[in-house]
Amino acid sequence: MQTAMIGGGYVGLVSGACFAEFGTNVAIVETDPDRLAALREGRIPIYEPGLDKLVADNVAAGRLTFGDNIEQAVQGAEAIFIAVGTPTRRGDGHADLRYVYAATEQIAKCMKDYAVVVTKSTVPVGTGRQVSDLIRRVRPDLDFDVASNPEFLREGNAIGDFMRPDRVIIGTDTTKEGGAHRAMEIMRRLYRPLYLIEAPILFTSLETAELAKYAANSFLAMKVTFINEIADLCEKVGADVHDIARGIGLDNRIGRKFLHPGPGFGGSCFPKDTLALVHIAQNAGSPMRLIETTVDINDTRKTRMAHRIVAACGGSVAGLTIGVLGLTFKPETDDMRAASSIPILHHLAGAGATLRAFDPAGMEAAQPLLPEEVVYCHDALDAATGVDALVVLTEWNEFRALSPARLRELMKGDVIVDLRNVWEPKAMRDHGFQYESIGRPLIEGPVRK
Repeated sequence: MQTAMIGGGYVGLVSGACFAEFGTNVAIVETDPDRLAALREGRIPIYEPGLDKLVADNVAAGRLTFGDNIEQAVQGAEAIFIAVGTPTRRGDGHADLRYVYAATEQIAKCMKDYAVVVTKSTVPVGTGRQVSDLIRRVRPDLDFDVASNPEFLREGNAIGDFMRPDRVIIGTDTTKEGGAHRAMEIMRRLYRPLYLIEAPILFTSLETAELAKYAANSFLAMKVTFINEIADLCEKVGADVHDIARGIGLDNRIGRKFLHPGPGFGGSCFPKDTLALVHIAQNAGSPMRLIETTVDINDTRKTRMAHRIVAACGGSVAGLTIGVLGLTFKPETDDMRAASSIPILHHLAGAGATLRAFDPAGMEAAQPLLPEEVVYCHDALDAATGVDALVVLTEWNEFRALSPARLRELMKGDVIVDLRNVWEPKAMRDHGFQYESIGRPLIEGPVRK
């Protein structure tokens, strides 16, 4: 089976490599010259565990190719995926669909035989029908179907999510005269390996598939925001947010995942998708107050965390050196999009702090987004050396293994603000730290000298 993937970014590259692993021939089209050159040379331009080997194996097997010629890629393809970016549009918060429409027009001009044009990008409700209308305007003679196949990939675990998914959702035009049987059959063949492991594959209408992605991400974003607010309450009343998360997470109706307190959610999906869903709902005349509040609380929380760090340092960070562990929005990725570190570090730098930072994967991506004054360090211990205070912003596993005794030797001051709860409060207090975490009872420790 031959497929084309328009877009070699995170979604397109992961999806294309995984489809190739299923035995499908995949031609990935990437128009960015630097990214394309890297892919052709075997250099993976994103950080995703296991992706480099998966790409190399399938390139070697001849199932995965990279190019910039859409016409060549779509010839003979039974499924043509659109996997381009849909960033938040400046000024109004809507999803920017210019890249989707540009790819659609190019596909329509190049197609010769029947194919299913599939939106893999996260797109607002109604986009599939707009894609269909655009293809008909460009090529009234063309025989085609349109489908929506949203991705549900977690950065850091994307390959596993694709190969062993909780579900696959495929939307087709159920109103089309004669039905969408050809499209459904092609999509079934494409995902045949998942039928063998009995993964749930749900066929729906176009609109249902498009909205399902926004609904899923927004619900998870609400869980994150909910546990963050519970953490704030825990600090006021002396409760432990981790025990509460475990207690409620054992209820199968709630579940354990996404109940980890922190400085607020970020990344390429939650901030963009919650904001887009707010506007989709408003435009439809059915406002979603829960999601509106989630967006507002999350934006405010990042600023509040910056103020919390300043307060822990005695009310001012002017002239202080602060070590920062973790910059990316979560571990096992180099993604800096909407990372909490961005507003927090800009606030601290603006308040007069000197910043020493380390992230295992994200420092190159972070540099254009963070204050110019940030010093990027060789490792976590380097970032902690000589600092007045240490802040944890991303819960990379290697930070959990740091010795409190060693940190105490290296640091000049004794303040640690752990916004990811990677360490045990008692252990840090026993080693002389003025230690703060999120949503856990204050454990009395040594008096600051």
